[in-house]
Amino acid sequence: MGMKRIAIVGGGISGLAAATIVERARREGAAVEFTLFERGSRLGGVMITDHVDGCLVEAGPDSFLTEKSWGLDFCRSLGLGDQIIGSNDNERKTYILVNGRLVSIPDGLMFMVPTKLLPTITSPLFSWSTKIRMGLEYFHAPKLCTNGDESVAQLVERHYGREMVQRLADPLLAGVYGGDAESLSAAAVLPRFVDMEKRYGSLSRGMLAARKKMAAMMREKHGANHQSAPRPLFSSLKAGMQQLVDAVADFLPRESMQLNREVTAILYDGTQWRLVTAAGVEVFEGLIIATPAQLAGRLISGVAPPLANELLDVSYSSSVTVTGVYDRADLRNLPPGFGFLVPRNEGKRMLACTFVHNKFPHRAPEDRGIIRTFLGGLRDASVLAQSDEEILAIVRRELKEIVGLEAEPRAERVYRWNRSMAQYGPGHMARVRHIQSASNQLHSFALAGNAYEGIGVPDCIASGTVAAADVVEQLGLPRPQVAAKGEEKAFTRPTGVSR
Repeated sequence: MGMKRIAIVGGGISGLAAATIVERARREGAAVEFTLFERGSRLGGVMITDHVDGCLVEAGPDSFLTEKSWGLDFCRSLGLGDQIIGSNDNERKTYILVNGRLVSIPDGLMFMVPTKLLPTITSPLFSWSTKIRMGLEYFHAPKLCTNGDESVAQLVERHYGREMVQRLADPLLAGVYGGDAESLSAAAVLPRFVDMEKRYGSLSRGMLAARKKMAAMMREKHGANHQSAPRPLFSSLKAGMQQLVDAVADFLPRESMQLNREVTAILYDGTQWRLVTAAGVEVFEGLIIATPAQLAGRLISGVAPPLANELLDVSYSSSVTVTGVYDRADLRNLPPGFGFLVPRNEGKRMLACTFVHNKFPHRAPEDRGIIRTFLGGLRDASVLAQSDEEILAIVRRELKEIVGLEAEPRAERVYRWNRSMAQYGPGHMARVRHIQSASNQLHSFALAGNAYEGIGVPDCIASGTVAAADVVEQLGLPRPQVAAKGEEKAFTRPTGVSR
């Protein structure tokens, strides 16, 4: 068997994860190699770490969810196990802006599902009518039929009322997806809650049952008297998220990574893939496209028009992140915690704000603090067209209005992310199934990225990892081991990603 060549288009974390798997297969003796094409001048996509005024500043994601093991496992596989850090959960408190005042999310509220009664009842975050409805929700009967793929807003409002959508679900989703509860699919974004509703009726009852089951599993695994310390909600790396990108780059053969090489067209003759770049045409036996879905659709349009149309229909939101470094003394009036979220009916441009020096204290020296704010999303895409000065003026004004911060920052940075976050609208899971079906018609081909079944860093790592394993296997080579026993089967093919 001759050497099999795989092309990987896109050098974000999904493409890098795919390249890592192919390279591991090569080192283990498989007759396979890869070329990664990245149209930009650097690897890592939105994962960029800057050093500003003695502080570590993230331009893109600052961490990932600890419970999604693909992130931690990938870091450890690259020798970064001793570089993993957790969020400072002793300071984990998040606020919602309500009528111009910051109100903390009560303890025991899992997304919007109450698991502790007293903190929810005493919280000023909700009116008494909503609190009564939250109590009655415990008696909901299982949902026996479905009206199709509904929005998150419809799911939440049916259980807890409109106020819960406006004050909690919508700002949480705006902070994570850059979208809103009205336009995001419950099945795609909250699959666990959809399943709980079918099984238990009540989300509160389902969440309590899930926690009870987890506690029983831990007792069985570690013993009845075992007291394990809770894992941090978020994980990151000591030198920032770009440390992960740099570790991948060090692991991969330099000659296999082609920067500033844009793929302009893709051809397929049934057995081989031909990629067209400014340098000419290169031939490969396998192909992984790890770009945003719309770019993937344009590239594949001449090969598989139905697949291309599905990919072109995936929508995206844009965002702006603004980071300010301040003297710590000027932040003494900030409330404790990780930051706050802003519902749209508060009339602000800001979507969310993170007190980075509380979430990850080592990111700043003791005498400085880092404030990171988020703007844009579906509700305010026009903010990207404004100048840095205009954006900074908005952030300064709203920080003064919300937390009384009047001090001038020591340094500021503005980062624009145009059409970077895929939106999972109602019908998204059906679209993913159609994409999978159409992809299956193409041999030695897979898609990866945040457009399919997960937008977080671990989801993207899983996407690229399983996509690469799929293509290697389709080429008639031994399938690489990419997950703990029993875990990989939870991921779909060929996109190979999970929530």
